[in-house]
Amino acid sequence: MTYRPVALALLALLALLASPALAQEAPDPARIIADRIDRDGHGTGLVTAVVQDGTPAFASHGVTEAGSSTPVDETTLFEIGSLSKIFTSLLLAQMVLDGTMDLDSAVEDYLPEGTDMPDFEGTPVTLFDLATHSAGLPPIPPELAFADPANPYPAYTQDMLLDTVGKLPLASEPGIHYSYSNTGYALLGVAIAHAANRSYGELVTERILEPLGMEDTLLVVSGDKIARFAGGHDAAGEPVPHWDFDVFAAAGGWRSSARDMARFIAAASGQIETPLAPAFALMLERTRPAGSPGMSIGLGWMIREREGGSTVWHNGMTGGFNSFAGFDRQSGRAVVVLANQLTATGIEDIGFHLIDPAVPLVPQPPQREAVEIDPALLDNYVGTYELGPEFSIAVTAENGRLFVQASGQDRLEAYPESDRRFFLKAVDAQISFETGADGVATGLVLHQNGQDVPGTRRP
Repeated sequence: MTYRPVALALLALLALLASPALAQEAPDPARIIADRIDRDGHGTGLVTAVVQDGTPAFASHGVTEAGSSTPVDETTLFEIGSLSKIFTSLLLAQMVLDGTMDLDSAVEDYLPEGTDMPDFEGTPVTLFDLATHSAGLPPIPPELAFADPANPYPAYTQDMLLDTVGKLPLASEPGIHYSYSNTGYALLGVAIAHAANRSYGELVTERILEPLGMEDTLLVVSGDKIARFAGGHDAAGEPVPHWDFDVFAAAGGWRSSARDMARFIAAASGQIETPLAPAFALMLERTRPAGSPGMSIGLGWMIREREGGSTVWHNGMTGGFNSFAGFDRQSGRAVVVLANQLTATGIEDIGFHLIDPAVPLVPQPPQREAVEIDPALLDNYVGTYELGPEFSIAVTAENGRLFVQASGQDRLEAYPESDRRFFLKAVDAQISFETGADGVATGLVLHQNGQDVPGTRRP
């Protein structure tokens, strides 16, 4: 659910959606996920659910932990990251329908008394602004940039969020620009809970999980369910800790299984009748542009327009998990994909391909091997490189390791392929340095999505 993984996944996704549509045979989920793990070497465990006429068909491949022999299946629990935002948006839709909240009212009207909420030259942030990522709030509160990346959210409380939000200037006028914000969804969760006078977790359980029979969807995994909770893995396939949440649960804190999420997506797509149908419909009634051609956003859901139809979808990531849920608005065909490892291109392409076979799978990058180089060379590359008017890459070195941090994103480790060329594992990208006669870098080139983007080192 962090800003970095979502942003990087979206880059890969935009490249996918820009690809030409090619007629293909009906996809075989079992073969696709087996190829992704066994042939391509990307992934630890993958589970898919394809729902047609209200009936799910599950496929799974891989294991719950690296080195384990326990297979994943439709009952395995995964962190679903930002798919949690769809639960939060669905709560909002329910409360709009029952008259408790109004999408066009200021968020401040629903926050605890005394909370300061920024405005933009007198224009307030509304609930609809938060739900459509157009409030002008940052991806995460500034102080979270210094949190433990292995588990960044557990100590961040509601009081901290409300105090910080009151001091944040809005980046733009609300309702104008799409900018993905976990801050906004955490705040939306607070507003919903305060308006209902119930805890956020209780509301999701009572209004969503219980009506849909989702018994394996939880904020905290405990008891006999722990044995079914998969371990997460980073892009290098190394085990990483589970993430825990306080106020940011509304943005990314839920854990679920493919079996439960299949029930959810069957209801969202209208394949089964549930009391939640009016709220699901409201989530798609009003939309705003979502930052790329053919993409818009309703209450939480992303909507991709394509020739002959549209796809409703969302994805999610935590430190070691990746998730996708979506459906075709015309046929109702719905898909869930859950993974317990981050990979360079993500698993979103699998979800889109299973919904619409004309959308191709993303070619997987080759496996790259790091080589040993003289650690003293790394100091020659430290600096900030300008690649565009609002895009730069900061390069740092610590304890013989090189790190890069693009504008607005997290810091990522870069691994040497040679003395001057490095690759990232968290995303399919490489960086090569241009040096002077003294070996000190004068610039770099970012190699990503088939493009070579040069950057000049700041003096």
